Amino acid sequence: MLDREILERLFRQNYSGMIRLASVLLGNDKEAEDVVQDVFERLMRPESTASITNGYLMTAVHHGCLNVIRKKKLQEQVSNFYPVEMEEEINPISRQLDQLAEIQHCIDKMEEPCHSILRMRFDDELTIREIAEHTKLSIGTVHKYLHQGIQQIKLHLNQERL
Repeated sequence: MLDREILERLFRQNYSGMIRLASVLLGNDKEAEDVVQDVFERLMRPESTASITNGYLMTAVHHGCLNVIRKKKLQEQVSNFYPVEMEEEINPISRQLDQLAEIQHCIDKMEEPCHSILRMRFDDELTIREIAEHTKLSIGTVHKYLHQGIQQIKLHLNQERL
């Protein structure tokens, strides 16, 4: 830990230059003050053995600013990767399970061949071609029944919401 008098002298002599550097790098006075305060806070720790020069202080501010910038970029990447809808809350798992059960019930009530084709596609995870071979229907017909079944599910779910 540095002697308190030395630390105060360094603070008075270098604070304004350190703030200017951090403000230019970050573009935010509040964040600049936080970075500079962190530098001096680290110098006050008992384990601090740094030999302090003006260059050391400016380098410490520069590195602190780079850390803030990296953290902002990471937060931005995460928020872009996982966008959160502001107007609607994310459905809790129990509601999603209820919706899944409702979809299963809707499929169970469908007439053939929609019922079987939807089950093969989504439960058995068969491809359109595999379903066509299994049912002896054309690929176009399988598409048609899948589309009809999905439309029936959408209609049913929209009626449930009303």
